[in-house]
Amino acid sequence: MSAPPRRGDRLLLVRLLLAFSGVCWLGACGVQGPPLPPRVEQPQRVSDVAVAQAGRTLTLSFTAPQLAADGERLTKPLEAEILRAVLPAGQPAPPSSEALQAWRALSAEEFAKLAKSEKAVYSITLTEADFREHRGATFFFAVRTLTRRFRRRAVESGLSNVVQMTLLDVPLSVEDLRVATTEHALELSWKPPQRALSGQPTSGISAYRVYRRVGKAGAFEKVGETSETVFRDTDFAFGRTYTYKVAALMKVGIQTAEGEASPVTEVAPRDVFPPAAPTGLTAVYTTQVIELVWTANSEPDLAGYNVYRREASGPVQKMNQKPLQTPIFRDMSVVEGRRYSYRVTALDLVNNESAPSEEASVETH
Repeated sequence: MSAPPRRGDRLLLVRLLLAFSGVCWLGACGVQGPPLPPRVEQPQRVSDVAVAQAGRTLTLSFTAPQLAADGERLTKPLEAEILRAVLPAGQPAPPSSEALQAWRALSAEEFAKLAKSEKAVYSITLTEADFREHRGATFFFAVRTLTRRFRRRAVESGLSNVVQMTLLDVPLSVEDLRVATTEHALELSWKPPQRALSGQPTSGISAYRVYRRVGKAGAFEKVGETSETVFRDTDFAFGRTYTYKVAALMKVGIQTAEGEASPVTEVAPRDVFPPAAPTGLTAVYTTQVIELVWTANSEPDLAGYNVYRREASGPVQKMNQKPLQTPIFRDMSVVEGRRYSYRVTALDLVNNESAPSEEASVETH
């Protein structure tokens, strides 16, 4: 049997065990350190607030922050506060940011609905009384976003850029908006508005904006701007439904505002436009066969061709059962010693048939 450990050996063993325990406590054995403080999700400052006037409606737009001030992604729901100041007409000095006052508070649910796309958009329509009171006044807007901490304590972003606009006496809606269908465009026309929102005669119209919605639902999108009272929309397809509205533009200095949008006009264009009549038809008689050749049509919706034959003063006879896919036809039903006359038409995909080509005649002898 081995001898029991001496006292000095026992002390050395105890010291080694204590040192190993200390290493484990410091993390070598997977023991967690003290808990980190909770992350403060302060939203980054909004810097692209913009404001626009359309009739009596003021629309604010800005990019909703996705990151916190620490550069990490926000995980808490965002709320927003809109601040506003109004400077009466004729008052020269612009207010400082301290003059802005809380105007609208948007809950997390309200803000989420406004920020469904890249831009958050908030609109407010002034009453007629508000418009009369503030016409010519200068509006200042800014935005502050926030998240909530424990016990719903707010963590606010910095104040956004401050934007300003003067409330203009913009035109009423354009009149008599019409849409005509042509083969290559939907042609819009309208009459200029005669009065402004205040009832005064309209002045200062610089252009018109044309908005379009494709289908029965969805949002209107701007498709063009023109200084004339007509507009051609060439980006369309037959068989679809399009809805249009037009607004006059008023420009004062560097500010542009829209008048009231016109009542909408809906159109579902149908293709009633046949291809062009084929050209270059020639007829050549070879042994017991008349061969027809003509110049191919170039329409993108071309479906084929029909060939018609007339013998002497007899009736016109259609020679093909299905549309011909190429500009060539061989008539093998001819009889020697007779005169035949031919014409060709073109068909499109919805069965519109062109006018006939010029006649080509040939004798079989």
